[in-house]
Formats: sequence, C-alpha cells, structure tokens
Amino acid sequence: MDLRFGDSEPTDEERAAVDALLGPPESSWEGADRSDADLRWARGGRAARDRRDLLLPGLHALNDRVGWISEGGLDHLCRRLTVPPSEAYGVATFYAMFSVRPRPATVLHVCTDLACAAAGAPKLCEAVQARLGPESGVRVEPGPCLGLCERAPAALVVRAGEDAAGATAGGGVTRAVAVSAPATPDAVVHAALTPENAPEEPPAALAVPQAPDPGLLLLGRVGTVDPADLDDYRAHGGYTALRRAFALGPAGVIREVTESGLLGRGGAAFPTGRKWQATASQPDHPHYLVCNADESEPGTFKDRVLMEGDPYALVEAMTIAAYATGARHGYLYLRGEYPRALVRMEHAIAQARARGLLGDDILGQGFSFDIEIRRGAGAYICGEETALFNSIEGYRGEPRSKPPFPVEKGLFGKPTVANNVETLVNVLPVLTLGAQAYAAIGTGASTGPKLFCVSGSVDRPGIYELPFGATLGELLTLAGVRDGLRAVLLGGAAGGFVRPDELDIPLTFEGTREAGTTLGSGVVMAFDDTVPLPRLLLRIAEFFRDESCGQCVPCRVGTVRQEEALHRIAERTGADAAADITLLREVGRAMRDASICGLGQTAWNAVESAIDRLGAYE
Repeated sequence: MDLRFGDSEPTDEERAAVDALLGPPESSWEGADRSDADLRWARGGRAARDRRDLLLPGLHALNDRVGWISEGGLDHLCRRLTVPPSEAYGVATFYAMFSVRPRPATVLHVCTDLACAAAGAPKLCEAVQARLGPESGVRVEPGPCLGLCERAPAALVVRAGEDAAGATAGGGVTRAVAVSAPATPDAVVHAALTPENAPEEPPAALAVPQAPDPGLLLLGRVGTVDPADLDDYRAHGGYTALRRAFALGPAGVIREVTESGLLGRGGAAFPTGRKWQATASQPDHPHYLVCNADESEPGTFKDRVLMEGDPYALVEAMTIAAYATGARHGYLYLRGEYPRALVRMEHAIAQARARGLLGDDILGQGFSFDIEIRRGAGAYICGEETALFNSIEGYRGEPRSKPPFPVEKGLFGKPTVANNVETLVNVLPVLTLGAQAYAAIGTGASTGPKLFCVSGSVDRPGIYELPFGATLGELLTLAGVRDGLRAVLLGGAAGGFVRPDELDIPLTFEGTREAGTTLGSGVVMAFDDTVPLPRLLLRIAEFFRDESCGQCVPCRVGTVRQEEALHRIAERTGADAAADITLLREVGRAMRDASICGLGQTAWNAVESAIDRLGAYE
C-alpha cells in the first residue's frame, strides 16, 4: 500500500461510509470536487486536524461497510481528517480486527485462548475450516479471547455491509453479528453463512449462577431488571446514588469514596478516592473521564456481563465520577468484540440523554455531562490506560512513559480519571450504603464485594460476587470444581498458577500477594488433569507475542524468545529442558525489569509460576 496520497479512488460505498461519520466534505482539500473558490484559499487544515480522534471510528466505518480498508478508502479518510496516510496505515495495521488486504465480507473469529482451548477449540477450528473453504465467502480467523469464557468454546461472526442508514463515532455502520457459544461445528457454520438468522444470545443472567439474587450489590439487578428499560432500573434503586452525590457535592463524594477504601478493580488496586482527588484538584481544564471497558485479559468477562445486564448502572456511575472530578465529557472505550454490550450501552446512553440524565443541567442541578462510546478494534495493550488514550486520540495504541501521570496529563494532554467498569459500578453501593457500611464488607485492606470470572474445569462457570476475604476453595466449591484438579490460574495470562493444595488462599489483594501470586482483575481458571500444561503455557506465550505493541525492545524481543524456548521444550523435561528454562528465566527478568508497561512486565508470570509451583518440565 502506498504510504502517500496516491491515485486510488474510494468506492462509492467507502466514500458513503466515511461521509456518514464526518459529514459531507466542504472543499476539495477534504475530498470534494474542486471549485473556483478552492483555487483561491485552502479550507480545512487545523480544524480538520483537530478531529484526528475520529480516525479510529473512521477506520471502523470503512471496515464495517466493506470488510477491509483499501488504499482508496484510507486515502479518502486521511484527506477528510488531514492525517498523513503513513500514520493512518500504522494505526489501521495495529488492530487485529482491521485488514488492509482484501478479504470476504464475512469473518468468523474462533477463540483459541485458554478456556476455549481447554474446551476443544483447536478441534472446533479445524472442523470449521474444513467445511468453510474459499468458495464459502467466509474468512476463518483463529484468535484471542472473545470474553465468552463461561460458554467456551466460542465464536464470533461479523458480516460487513450497509445494514443501517447511518454511522456513529462509536463504531461505523451497524453489521450483522452472530455469537456461537458454546460452539459446535454445525452451529458455527450456520452462523457464519447466515448470521442474520443465528439464534439470539442467551440472557446475561445465565452468566451469573447466583442470579436472580437482589441481595448482591453489583449483580443484584442482572436477571431481575430489563436492561433496556430505564423506568425498571429506577424502580430498583437506580439513580438513588446520583441524587445522594448531588446532595453531598463533589468534595463529599470524593470523601465517601476515599473513606470506603475502594480500590481499583482492574488489577493495579490503586485507591479510587486518591485518583479522583488528584484529578479534581488539577487547575488545568477541561477534565476528562474515561471508562476502560476494553477487558481483553483471557478469562475476563465481568465487564461484559455488567454492561449487557445492567447498562444504566454504568451510565449512572460514570455521571457520579464525572461530577466528583469536574469532567464534562466522558469516553466509554468498549471492546470491539462485544457487539451486544455496544447495543445495550448505546441504548442506555440515548435513553438517559432523552430523559435529562445526561447532557445539560442533569436533574436540574446545573451539572452538564455526556458520554461518547469509542469502540476498540482488537488490541490487548489498549487495556493499559495511556495506550487507551492514544487509541482514542487517533494514534497507535502504544503506552506512554510516566510521569506525567494521567491525573495531570492524560487524554488530549488534560487531567483525566480512568477507571474500569467494575470499579465505577462499585461507587453506587458506596453512596447508597455509606462509606462505613461499605468498608465493613470484606477485609480491612480490601473492602467491598469483588467479581470473579470463573471458567475452565467447573460445572457452573460464570461471574460470582463474593466479599473480599472468601477463599479460593470456597469460590471453586460454589462453581462446582471437577475431580482431577491440576492447577488454578489466577489473574489470567498475566497472573500465576497455584496448586490444588493451595485453595485456602484468601481472595484479597494482600492475601494473594502474600501467597506469591496475584488477584489481577478476578480471573479464576481451573484446569483438570486432561489439559496438557505445556500446550497451555505455549498458548500464553503466543498470546503475549501477538499482543505486544512492539514499542520497547525487552517486550518486543522477549515475548518472541519466550515463545521460541517453550516451543523447543514442549515435549522435553528434566536435563533436556534445563538450558531453555535458564534462558526463560533470564528473558523473564529482563522483561519484568525493563519493559515500559505491564504487558511486558507480567508476560513471564504465568510461565514462571508453572515452572516453580507446578513443576512443569521436571
């Protein structure tokens, strides 16, 4: 593909897709037919460059309409936004869900990650590929976790085309989408060939084995309340927390969140109140709020279930966070592999806006705030907050060096508070119960309830809500762990393995840390003795190799070297594997000590724990 503006012209479909998002071009400088006025002055320029943050939605618009991004389509988008084609090409090729080479309009994504691999995804993928040849018009793409681990194995079908009249900044033209989980070859082939006729997805409540249980603080409405009905949400306590927030004032809200001891639920466990206070106190304006809903950690699906089953709770929680921190605009960065969550959140935001719960003068309090959805496109690294900022701004999703920290210079260089979905939804019980009552739940250092994503060798996989302090064994008993348990992976691919005799580990941030592992985002994957451990470790290494952004050498080279070593010792043990295990340790230490962000720093964790705790390759 030519990295300069070339002679390739966009097709009518590509032009329509971009113009539906950006509006018609005003001059030839932006791609319109040349007029006499264009020969006398240039229009666009700085104003167009100020819209660079629409580059990712524009790429979605092209990809959604025709299934791939051509040179002519990319050129047209670049002219509209005054973005150099070389930079736009770098962004388009950064994301796994985009293609800059011709491909069929229908793409079938088959998950081959940990939970699905243990449930037979490799055989499923082989069977589907054998039945869907080139003449079928379907591209089969094995790939990373789809966030459907409770229904493994899983597949996602996406068909490009003009299935709606318009486009939005949240993600281009609506597409035909079908989810198959748990997937069988017959069901997947049917969904791939006729996604518009695929069976409707089961209710989100099926992912919550404890539902319906109104006593649950975070999941109590899932399965009880109609996720599309704002009145039903309000009848079950919705917007009580926002009214209390307005009564307390911004400083009072931050004080309550601080005194509750609420820690971030994304894995870093940073005190939420401190983050909000640091952002609110910054003199530079505007302030921004970003909700990180790009949960791509293999085994994680709690945010998806919350958005699908209780979307108004997230809208209300984001509004409270914005009020407390002085933000007037919020971004919901939603994972591209979550089509139903996208539909639910778009509907919830539109209904809240229509009812005066978003927009100007919310509830007559003189506070204005609105939410814009930005759809990711398949990049695990964008779960790192500064990489997410770059993605929203229209750049490659590569992490930034810190300091400065986001509370000082975040999105668009302004003070920004970034929280994930579970963290924000926890703010609602903090305000409705009060800080002291909330802090009484859990332990002294880990307060409140926690969501755990349980999958693998259990009879009842799904999302479980437990107070901090419950043990790993208690959680697995609830989920119905099967006989022959060999290992449990805590924290996902970036976490660590524990042995079956370590199930008394308390599920708290401090308890898992003392046990030499991590709680992470709440992933709990159980594996019995039918799962080949070396193949599992190799899949983890392949995942990090694929998902490394390549910005820093320790991670870019180290993830490849780790995978190569695991390939060499896949079938070897003892002295035959000793040299490569030594190499793995050296590479792992280099990645942990010198990588820019958490991806490289944690890429060795699971492999190290399997060698040291499980005796892999002995």
